[in-house]
Amino acid sequence: MRLDPTAIRSRFPALDRQQGGRPVVWADGPGGTQVPSSVIEAMGGVLSNGSSNHGGFFSASAESDELHEGARQAVADLFGSSPGEVAFGQNMTSLTFALSRAIGRTWSEGDEVVLTRLDHDANVTPWMLAARDAGATVRFADIDVETATLDLDSLETAVGPNTRLVALPAASNAVGSLVDVSKAVEIAHSVGALAFVDAVHYAPHGPIDVRAFDCDFLVASAYKFFGPHTGALYGKHDLLQRFEAYRLRPAPSEAPGKWETGTQSFESLAGVTAAVDYLASVGSSLANIQRSAGSRRADLVAAMAATQQYEQMLSHRFLDGVSRIPKIRVYGVTTGNPLPRTPTFGISVEGVHPDRVAAALGAEGIFVWSGHYYAVEPIAALGVADTGGLVRIGFVHYNLPEEVDRVIEALQRIAG
Repeated sequence: MRLDPTAIRSRFPALDRQQGGRPVVWADGPGGTQVPSSVIEAMGGVLSNGSSNHGGFFSASAESDELHEGARQAVADLFGSSPGEVAFGQNMTSLTFALSRAIGRTWSEGDEVVLTRLDHDANVTPWMLAARDAGATVRFADIDVETATLDLDSLETAVGPNTRLVALPAASNAVGSLVDVSKAVEIAHSVGALAFVDAVHYAPHGPIDVRAFDCDFLVASAYKFFGPHTGALYGKHDLLQRFEAYRLRPAPSEAPGKWETGTQSFESLAGVTAAVDYLASVGSSLANIQRSAGSRRADLVAAMAATQQYEQMLSHRFLDGVSRIPKIRVYGVTTGNPLPRTPTFGISVEGVHPDRVAAALGAEGIFVWSGHYYAVEPIAALGVADTGGLVRIGFVHYNLPEEVDRVIEALQRIAG
């Protein structure tokens, strides 16, 4: 099962962008991916054809209902859930704040919440604030600084009989480290705690299976998996129904609709469905794959398996190249086959501030990020917060091996 990157790239108009007469290198995938033409067309189609709000006795309103439910089914196929367990919001951060506020109302003094030093702040601060308001205690699971991975022994030590919720990432948006989600969820459940998984960074890199994870909640953002800026929340249906959502009085009282505040962006939901369909089409184009007719879930699983294989090649190529530059340090695991990481790399260049590195790369048409990229906890834990954080270089399945080489060559010049 091998991806055809040339065919994939032909579907992304943004990849034709040039700077200084050369194609740019979009190595900023962890901050948001580009979108295929089908997503643009789907969103534009809704705006061109017109749309109306839910609940009307006319065709445009019925079409909005159908579009909304179609997006639920698409994300359910992506997550391996049922559509009645999927809710949408402005972004993952907004959804997490809404859920943390609702769940936090059930906590009291003496209750505990366990967070990790590996997470994006959107899976830290909402829970800290909810705990503060409830008088609950926050505990942290540490990372192994040498490997920049979550220390599961530390997680096991942090949880206890008073733990009510464990929030964790599926992968680090800062350094790409993967987390053994099933094991972490098992640890949470062993003390009767809920498990909330941030899959925003992981979603474009590997298959999500909420049933296999057995997580209670999981969040992702479509703009990280080739779609528009919309957040998606999975929750076990009984839990979505049990907790009281902060909602307007006329809003739905049943899950999942009660978790969707206000009118959703219909054009964005069309884009979400198109993004999932794009990924499924990648899977369906692979040779020698047996599937039942119309099984979008099977196509998605195939697409993500092939994505992992292709991205492993990109990761090994990048790590091999930077290993030859003495002044560069890569944070996280650098050996293994397969590598237990996404193709996202936090690096430092000796004697050069991360912002200067990012600016120099940007001047050459190579787009990357620098700083903490909202990963406040891991950047602090790695001891680089006071020196400007790291340079983050991230690839996805539309990146080419020769683009990896361009990044390495540019880093060589910057490092001197």
